[in-house]
Amino acid sequence: MSPPPSPAARPMRRELLEGPIALTLLRKCLPVVGGMIAMMSFNLVDTWFVSRLGPQPLAAVSFTFPVVFAVISLAIGLGIGTSAVVARRLGQGDFATVRRRATDAALLALAVGVLLSVLGLATLEPLFGLLGADAALLPHIRDYMGTWYLGAAAVIVPRVLNSVLRAQGNTLVPGLMMALAALLNGLLDWLLIFGVGPLPALGVQGAALATVLSWAAMTAALFWQRELRDCLDLRRLTPSGLMASWRELSRIAVPAAITSVFTPLALALVTRIVAGHGHQAVAGYGVGTRIEAIAQIGVLALSMTLPPMVSQNAGAGQHDRVRRAILGCFAFVLAWQLGVWLLLQLLAPWLMASYATSAEMAEVLRSFLWWVPLGLGAQGVVILAVSSFNALHEPTRAMRLSVIRLFLLTVPLAWLGGVVAGTQGIFIGLFLANALVGLVAWRSLSRRLDVARADTPSAAPMH
Repeated sequence: MSPPPSPAARPMRRELLEGPIALTLLRKCLPVVGGMIAMMSFNLVDTWFVSRLGPQPLAAVSFTFPVVFAVISLAIGLGIGTSAVVARRLGQGDFATVRRRATDAALLALAVGVLLSVLGLATLEPLFGLLGADAALLPHIRDYMGTWYLGAAAVIVPRVLNSVLRAQGNTLVPGLMMALAALLNGLLDWLLIFGVGPLPALGVQGAALATVLSWAAMTAALFWQRELRDCLDLRRLTPSGLMASWRELSRIAVPAAITSVFTPLALALVTRIVAGHGHQAVAGYGVGTRIEAIAQIGVLALSMTLPPMVSQNAGAGQHDRVRRAILGCFAFVLAWQLGVWLLLQLLAPWLMASYATSAEMAEVLRSFLWWVPLGLGAQGVVILAVSSFNALHEPTRAMRLSVIRLFLLTVPLAWLGGVVAGTQGIFIGLFLANALVGLVAWRSLSRRLDVARADTPSAAPMH
């Protein structure tokens, strides 16, 4: 008599292995888009409420953004590693190891969160003094980060738990959880920052507490998910097994976290290049980058949805299906972002009238909207290539692509363009950088997929 199926087998979804590729990815992307929009509201809502406290509290909270982003980048790296490892094991049908890796990933996230709490609180004042915060801002920063650091684990753990669900093909629950957390954050901001009834007004400390409580509530709600609980098992926890899991996770998580930090660093360098052309150039560029972030939501959602499909099918040996999924997504994002570019050209007069406060700023914004979004399709190819290399357990190649795009092409070409043709030259440089590295990414990943397909003894059945 055969043994009963592993509990981890119950949540095993077959859509990523068997469903129509395009339709499956579309269904999985929609909840992610909703969740991403909700997450964007976190900082916006916090900033709006804190701005009502005055310029010093707002400046203090602004100083915390780089540190907060660094922690979130680490959490993103852990999530990428977790998703890649769990999804591949699911594709291989190794459900016992799925439970081990998922459990140990959650424990690693908890351990990292506790470590960051200790280190963050111990270095709070020296760190922010080094970042340039003066004596007038440090009390506000202490209030905010003192609370935020205490809840670091609550910020990191749910991102890893959501990655376990996404690795199985469940994007609906993570999307709903993020939306509910964003709503709760907005409500708690109002209650805790200003105080209502018996609740005291906590100021910036209330903003940090609202964020921590929202993420903690999401974590608690996730543990009610049977699909997630079936992937967690503390009973078979051993030191050697824990170390094996952490080594496997870290091989992908550490390069992915470093890669996540590269993007804001490169953006800071480009902003410094733009700043050399005056305040109006910075203002126009700032508006443009916010529009750009919205224009990329579809690609970013796909970059979170495609990797589980890649990892599961690679684990199952369905390399031709992996190739079809990745190259199909490349073609889609090129067409999609071209449509977005056309839409932005139609909206450009309205955007300039709405946001530009001077003719010079309007000219900068118009130039940005023409050149930079024109390269977002190629940039989308790079983003998906980086995600796919991580999903294929090749994080070094993913990091190499990011370094080429950001530091060998984007920053140098933006600087050269600025020297030759001012702000328009900077934006042309950004477009050329994306176009060139997009070609590199497509060619590099296509070769990798060709090798994998050639090494497959026989074609897997197609669905």
